[in-house]
Amino acid sequence: MPAQVLVVDPDLSTQQLLAQNFGHAGHLVDCCADAESALALIQVRLPDLLLLEWELSGQSGEALLRRLRGCPRTRALPIIMLTARAAEPDKVLALESGADDYVTKPFSPRELLARTGAVLRRLAPPAGEAIELAGLHVDPGTRRVSAGARQIALGAVEFRLLEFLMRHPERVHSRPQLLDRVWGRHAVLDERTVDAHVGRLRQALLPSGRHAHIQTVRGAGYRFAAAAQARA
Repeated sequence: MPAQVLVVDPDLSTQQLLAQNFGHAGHLVDCCADAESALALIQVRLPDLLLLEWELSGQSGEALLRRLRGCPRTRALPIIMLTARAAEPDKVLALESGADDYVTKPFSPRELLARTGAVLRRLAPPAGEAIELAGLHVDPGTRRVSAGARQIALGAVEFRLLEFLMRHPERVHSRPQLLDRVWGRHAVLDERTVDAHVGRLRQALLPSGRHAHIQTVRGAGYRFAAAAQARA
């Protein structure tokens, strides 16, 4: 499944190389050059994976790593340090600070893609595992959704949409991303299709009071919020 990757590296050639290779592998890539820009992007949309250079202007990559690990929203974010710092103490410090992997430059794009896949597989919920969040229980094995004792009937697309959003709580997904990940990369559909199915999903959740967890983020897309708020 495609991943949303954020590259934080001041070197433009590294950004371009990673964007090209990860893009060819089917992933969606954002790039920035410093910690403050990275935090601003993460505030808007939580990525599936962060590729982080140590040497950044202002706040270092290692300091950003510690900051992200100290925040509940980003504590489980997969992070790979991708840096020219190859000394063993640096590797140990990064791993002890919470990095999931450490890759030194120069690197093989093919090896990095393989390491990325391994990290995402290791940290992703097992396929078919039931999800319990915000009072909703989703069981892919039986295709059943419930809120307490109340059973919630969903169509096949609405079920996949809810499951996907609940497996990535708090992350904002654009309409094109949802078309790719819920309908499939080869689906030829209008983006308004997403809006229609989100509306049906909310309608199905309305009697249980869980509809407000499916939130609209203006200009960005949709997310599942563990704490329900008024929709934007």
